[in-house]
Amino acid sequence: MFALIDCNNFYASCERVFRPDLVGKPVVVLSNNDGCVIARSNEAKDLGIPMGAPAFEYQNLFDKNNVNVFSCNFTLYGDMSSRVMNILSSYSPDMEIYSIDEAFPEFKGFDFFDLQEMGGKMKKQVEQWTGIPVSIGFAPTKALAKVANRIAKKFPERTKGVYMIDDEDKRVKALKWLKIEDAWGIGRRHAKRLQEKNVFTAFQFTYLDDSWVKKNMSVVGLRLKKELLGIPTLQLEQPQNKKSIATTRTFDGNYTDFQLIRERVASFAVSCAEKLRKQGSCCNSLMVFIYTNGHREDLPQYNQSTVIKLPFATNSTIDLVKFAELGLKQIFIEGYAYKKAGVIVMDFTSQNAQQLTLFESVNPKHASLMKAIDKINASFGNQKVRLAVQDTGRVWKMKQEKLSPRYSTNLDETLIIKI
Repeated sequence: MFALIDCNNFYASCERVFRPDLVGKPVVVLSNNDGCVIARSNEAKDLGIPMGAPAFEYQNLFDKNNVNVFSCNFTLYGDMSSRVMNILSSYSPDMEIYSIDEAFPEFKGFDFFDLQEMGGKMKKQVEQWTGIPVSIGFAPTKALAKVANRIAKKFPERTKGVYMIDDEDKRVKALKWLKIEDAWGIGRRHAKRLQEKNVFTAFQFTYLDDSWVKKNMSVVGLRLKKELLGIPTLQLEQPQNKKSIATTRTFDGNYTDFQLIRERVASFAVSCAEKLRKQGSCCNSLMVFIYTNGHREDLPQYNQSTVIKLPFATNSTIDLVKFAELGLKQIFIEGYAYKKAGVIVMDFTSQNAQQLTLFESVNPKHASLMKAIDKINASFGNQKVRLAVQDTGRVWKMKQEKLSPRYSTNLDETLIIKI
């Protein structure tokens, strides 16, 4: 049996853990730079606030209905997610962390355990230890576990947040209830095509001919059909190293000065280098791009990028900043107001299996230097040690006007109780 544990309205729930006065009140969380709605409490959903809603367009609705609006606090959310996943991992040795708020534990050899009771125990422990409400679905396949979880979340009064599809009657009933557009892996394009074929539920989808499904939805769609029939085809996936790493940001204004953009691009390269070292990889290629503001029709537009093929594989901050600056010089043109820039590193090899060249190679001293810098920054705070090209007198931040404290990771922002 598989289980899918999903944290309910996760970002909004994280904000409520430390603000219990928000329970029962509408809460939304905004994306980077306070752009769009990326999380909503049930009360906010009931007000008709859609996912992805531009914040400025819904400001009047927020004000009128006293909606509590927060900037995304990924430091807090990541820590709370880690706490939830640590609890869940104690129930099964095999678990796939599917996203920041979802996990698939597999229960092999639990034939003589009451999984319904275990699900209730898991739910209670997570909520007691973290304050995060969860819904749990059990089923013989991952796709059916998704369906069971949806039922647990949709009907909390009947299911108490835990639902199990463990026989044929429950499977058929669940699939007849599930709309095809809500099935896991069925996107908008496939849903439209299936509806044109008079397929409106997941149950009807399971009766389609295998050859048609494979031809029109590829082998992925065929796997989904088998999963919904109760035939396991999707196994737990282990975390994979990323094949590319990007650090991009929209500026808080329009920048024309090369030195300002150079500092930004250098900081992006530093971030990419840190992520490379964290997963034990080196990159062989690097892309730099700069964009103007496409929404400013009154300004001239210019978007350009360039890819630098590195002479050697590296994850050294010093090297990557040097090559990123070289790429920026190739594409930067004066006279434009730039709004966004980014650095993307690609073509990875393991840092333990680097191909050396005869004439040029990474400085052997960089490895120990980077290790020391990473250790200092981990102990005393991010960006405590910087390169000279980075502006030490200026901290670049996203627009986060409604950012909550990092209650669980920063001693200066811990919850203060007055008695």
